[in-house]
Amino acid sequence: MAGHSKWANIKRRKAKVDEQRGRVFTKLGRELFVATRQGGSNPDANLRLRIAIQKARDANMPAEHIQRSIMKAAGELEGVSYEEVVFEGYGPGGVAILVEGATDNRKRSAAEVRYLFSRNGGNLGEAGCVSWLFEPKGLVLVETHGLDLSEDSLTLLALEAGAEDVRNEGDAFAVITGPAEYEQLKTALEVAGVPVAHAEYTRLPRSTVELGAEDETILERLVEVLEEHDDVHNVYTNSGSGASS
Repeated sequence: MAGHSKWANIKRRKAKVDEQRGRVFTKLGRELFVATRQGGSNPDANLRLRIAIQKARDANMPAEHIQRSIMKAAGELEGVSYEEVVFEGYGPGGVAILVEGATDNRKRSAAEVRYLFSRNGGNLGEAGCVSWLFEPKGLVLVETHGLDLSEDSLTLLALEAGAEDVRNEGDAFAVITGPAEYEQLKTALEVAGVPVAHAEYTRLPRSTVELGAEDETILERLVEVLEEHDDVHNVYTNSGSGASS
């Protein structure tokens, strides 16, 4: 499951989306609901909702499904109500794990996530135990294959557009920025003709932990079963190999 770069993990995740489209739509609908509840139904004034809408579109979620989720959250349609949940814990080798999701029953979700941790080499921790390790960021990935710009030229362009850092991961450049500059950066790269392979709002670890092969395999399985849970949207770890969604 873990790759040697963020792009490797994202390509794996895209393949899983294609295999589990119905479940993915359910999770995306909950993300849209929570984003609307927190910031309102106007995407122009709600960055989180704009990102959730774009993610839904990228997954080919029908427009009417997107609108229905927003209308339910805004109280314009009847439906189940969801709230955001965050779970924090540890995996093998002391690696930090941050789990984000949405649920209509917080106690049930907490019990089920705790069970998944305990049965797969991890431990669910207290609120705040690892969240401080992860920073909200905008991430834009540019594949090196077919890129006309040199690394220096891409870096200069990205920095001028608000990027904080550009990392060469071999098969792709990871362009990192703050959440507020995310859309501006993505647009600037696209206008300049840079082929954006993927863009997302994410959380990146302040520091990483290197795991041995055995612990890495255990972590891969733990992240996988967490991601498969219906209430879970994102799983982040500070594994040095990038074993996170």
